[in-house]
Amino acid sequence: MPRLSSPSETDYAWAYKKLRCCVPHWLFIFVHMGHQNKQVAIKELGRLAYQEAWAIQEALFDEIVAIKLENRKLDASHQKLTPNYLLFCEHPPVYTLGKSGTAAHLLASEATLRAQGVSLYTTNRGGDITYHGPGQLVVYPILDLENFFMDIHRYLRLLEEAVIATLKDFGLLGGRIQGLTGVWIDCEDGPREYKVCAMGVRTSRWVTMHGLALNINTDLRYFDQIIPCGIQDKKVTSMAAALGAQQDLQTVAKNLGQHIMRLFEMELVRC
Repeated sequence: MPRLSSPSETDYAWAYKKLRCCVPHWLFIFVHMGHQNKQVAIKELGRLAYQEAWAIQEALFDEIVAIKLENRKLDASHQKLTPNYLLFCEHPPVYTLGKSGTAAHLLASEATLRAQGVSLYTTNRGGDITYHGPGQLVVYPILDLENFFMDIHRYLRLLEEAVIATLKDFGLLGGRIQGLTGVWIDCEDGPREYKVCAMGVRTSRWVTMHGLALNINTDLRYFDQIIPCGIQDKKVTSMAAALGAQQDLQTVAKNLGQHIMRLFEMELVRC
């Protein structure tokens, strides 16, 4: 399996310049008085290549970590607040393999992927192999969890809960399967046997990146070429498949964003 390169420094610079305007200037000069910054900048990136989204994530992640490292050198009265971001996007067809994944879970040959125009990336997120493509809503929270809570388990469960609440808005009963990360929906042949949302994250110094992928109008045939998330005995579905009709991706994104903001007690920063 080819291991395609991670974003370059040029990619980081471009990504930082592209999104820097979303953050109010006062945030970088605000004197830290022991307060958590619960303000979050939401950016809708549209459909863009996985490599571009990865570069944007890394640039924002590095920005937050740099502020935290600099704050260690300062007394409390001069420390800066760290920003938070929620990135919403779609990707062209791409398979991504997480750190705990195995190449054996990709069932298609490299020649097949080239013929289909499908990219492949080995990433620094947790989890196994998954698919991203048109009709799938991808959310990348780039958060300093010290602004909210320092608990990775709680972080993952709240992301799942936001998806479950969103599915409920559309008349779908979502839930969890013990021992498995992600969100599943009830189907006729068994409770929550179909995965509708995959998750894979990376955290360092309590800063998060990567995130979740919710299948809305996704072409599910791409999942036939992998063992999704490395789980042999479970299936994948989409909101459209479960509801019998295509759904408006922007409406789903709006609802999901609202639920994330509510559960994390975030305050919106308009870009």
